[in-house]
Amino acid sequence: MSHPRVSGASSVLPAPRRQTLLLLPAAPLSAPRFRSGRHRRLTFARAAGNVEPRCLGSFTRARHRPPALHSTRAGIPPSSACVETRLAGENTRLQNVHTDGREARIKKQLQQVELSPSSYDTAWVAMVPLPGSPGAPCFPQCVEWILLNQQDDGSWGINEFGSSANKDILSSTLACVLALKKWNVGHEHIRRGLHFIGRNFSVAMDEQIAAPIGFNVIFPGMLRLAIAMGLQFPVRQTDIDGVLHLWEIEVKRQDGQKSCGREAYMAYVAEGLGDLLDWNEVMKFQRKNGSLFNSPSTTAAALIHNYDDKALGYLNLLVSKFGSAVPAVYPQNIHCQLSMVDSLEKIGISHHFSTEVKGILDMTYSFWLQRDEEIMLDAATCAMAFRLLRMNGYDVSSDELSHIAEASAFHDSLQGYLNDTKSILELYRASKVTVSEDELILDNLGSWSGSLLTQKLLSDGFPRISTYAEVEYALKFPFYATLERLEHKRNIEHFDARDSHMMNTEYLPSRVNQELLSLAVEDFTFSQTIYRDELQHLDSWVKENKLDQLQFARQKLTYCYLSAAATIFPPELSDARMSWAKNAVLTTVVDDFFDIGGSKEELENLIALVEKWDEHHKDDFYSEQVKIVFCALYTTVNQLGSMASAVQNRCVRNHLIETWLQLLRSMMTETKWQITQYVPTVEEYMTNGVVSFALGPIVLPALYFVGEKISECVVKDQEHSELFRVMSTCGRLLNDIQGFEREGSEGKLNSVSLLVLHSGGLMSVEGAKEAIQKNIVASRRDLLRLVLKKDTVVPRACKELFWKMCKILHVFYFQTDGFSSPKEMASAVDAVINEPLKLSS
Repeated sequence: MSHPRVSGASSVLPAPRRQTLLLLPAAPLSAPRFRSGRHRRLTFARAAGNVEPRCLGSFTRARHRPPALHSTRAGIPPSSACVETRLAGENTRLQNVHTDGREARIKKQLQQVELSPSSYDTAWVAMVPLPGSPGAPCFPQCVEWILLNQQDDGSWGINEFGSSANKDILSSTLACVLALKKWNVGHEHIRRGLHFIGRNFSVAMDEQIAAPIGFNVIFPGMLRLAIAMGLQFPVRQTDIDGVLHLWEIEVKRQDGQKSCGREAYMAYVAEGLGDLLDWNEVMKFQRKNGSLFNSPSTTAAALIHNYDDKALGYLNLLVSKFGSAVPAVYPQNIHCQLSMVDSLEKIGISHHFSTEVKGILDMTYSFWLQRDEEIMLDAATCAMAFRLLRMNGYDVSSDELSHIAEASAFHDSLQGYLNDTKSILELYRASKVTVSEDELILDNLGSWSGSLLTQKLLSDGFPRISTYAEVEYALKFPFYATLERLEHKRNIEHFDARDSHMMNTEYLPSRVNQELLSLAVEDFTFSQTIYRDELQHLDSWVKENKLDQLQFARQKLTYCYLSAAATIFPPELSDARMSWAKNAVLTTVVDDFFDIGGSKEELENLIALVEKWDEHHKDDFYSEQVKIVFCALYTTVNQLGSMASAVQNRCVRNHLIETWLQLLRSMMTETKWQITQYVPTVEEYMTNGVVSFALGPIVLPALYFVGEKISECVVKDQEHSELFRVMSTCGRLLNDIQGFEREGSEGKLNSVSLLVLHSGGLMSVEGAKEAIQKNIVASRRDLLRLVLKKDTVVPRACKELFWKMCKILHVFYFQTDGFSSPKEMASAVDAVINEPLKLSS
């Protein structure tokens, strides 16, 4: 789908007595493992004014000039003469000495997920009797593992952070005691386990302590079974009665509800219900691999009450694969690996593992095409797979999300019944990755998931503080209006290896999360040293070229550099950052020169000098201002042109000069409109405005420095032109909406004013802004589709420059004209460049 456009000959004036949208010019011809192991997945128990037609003012080119990109390509030839480039290369080599071992361990985990053994699930597998011999265990090796793995305090379970007993460990310990009692072994182990439970029984009764999903059904249910087996707990009877009473209340509450989600939940917590369940009904949730919910414990409980060949085959497979101890969930590779990929991207270190990430995504795409149930039967996994695959260029259709497109379908699922925040958040994020107008499934998904998340923010008893912050951030800042390095810093600072909701990798050993965190901290801290050196060099460059002596020019060096460092963030991409930042500064200076600083004669003189370029003479300058501007432009473009030519193995300097010449001519067109009081059509304004917005000299030269060879035919290809046009359209319109009030007070016109003026009184300012906003959405969607499309002429690393610039534009114009503001983005500059990380305790 594409937004409304008109040909060069078409009129863009609204028809009489009708409202029209802004017409843009055509392209120029030139059960997450939802339960994830009840002992792993924790949840809390509590859950403008009118425009005067006669005002034919001057036109604004946009007081802006922010820019941006991120390239995933790491290997850039050392062509730059910049001090920063050499420094980055040397520091990178030194850094690699320390990170190679850590990266190797992370790569190993990416290639083969290491699932931690689950005491709880192993205990339930140990309770399965041998078919035909109910007095003997089917898996004696699991019984043996329980005997060998009791903790010194009498408990079973993983307590990696040395905290006091929790409900997870209580459930694991009680399950292990039941398994030993069933086979009448390990009497001393049983005694110690019972005493551990007795000493910590108050934990089970404390509703303020985080609990595994279904704890109020499963733990009391196991307690009932233990009492029936003759086990005695060193606990007051009133306390035991209190816990059993909670079980009765919960079971009664569940019986009073009738829904598919409730049925799934009752099957999911089957270990705590025993003979109360119709086990034939439970088996309807059995998957192709023989499991129930990919859960060893639930499958084992079902097998104890209702023999099934497929269920037994599933457990046999687990024991043969993992030995005497089974994990909390299996299979879980796709979910865990996608979670790791997501985490790597969130904390800014995915470029270190590009090969491994591609392997994971290739595998996931293969399973996606097969509609594998490990992906499709879990809402969070399905949504995460869709988002990551689409954003990494895989052709995935939103039609595959049709089974969760409606809120009713989600509520009928296990995740929906549990009102799982993480699953809803994943669905919401997936809904935003839209590339066409007719993706109604994503629209529906975004609507109801966004409403649910908003309701959760307003409700009491939000599951986790960290999850609350994550939801709040996702709702406030869409993914297309964020700066990557700011995102990375925020995610690193809020990273908690113990917080499964943050990482969504409940089954990874915590040491893996610690490895990720350590590498991210080192990578970000190291990058900041490079950024500060580069910014210092840029400051010297400004002074050497006397740009700081131009009284009319805004001094926006830090904002210009922020747009580069926050997106082209890997240290080795120094040349791309420096090209981006220098050209951003120059476009700001030139924009101000045309806007307020130069006379008509000075502007014409500057254009003539650029047309002559090497043929100019020292006596050709109309004024000192022209001399400073041209000389800065001349020396910088020549330097960058030489660097880019060396990288590309061909001369590209003429392309850089031509890009600047097109910008200057488009700015001169607007100056002439202002002088003559000419009011263009919207189409005339936009055709010229996508050039005069001045993104060409910022983005296009940087394409040469992100590690790809770009031939002349690529630069002249229609795809290249369309990427530039759609990106610039977003920026032009965003700037017009935010700058309308200020520009109107200065007697200037932009697309908002023109729509109102040409509507014959039928369109208000708010109506014009709404029409423009729709075109911004359409242009952004078109741009993302172009960027994500595979097998195109323009390399992906280069296409990402256009998308990253679009994101920066949304950030700078999110609520105001942030680029023109002296303070709006100052905190972002400090966060990315100066302020050290502040890790949560």
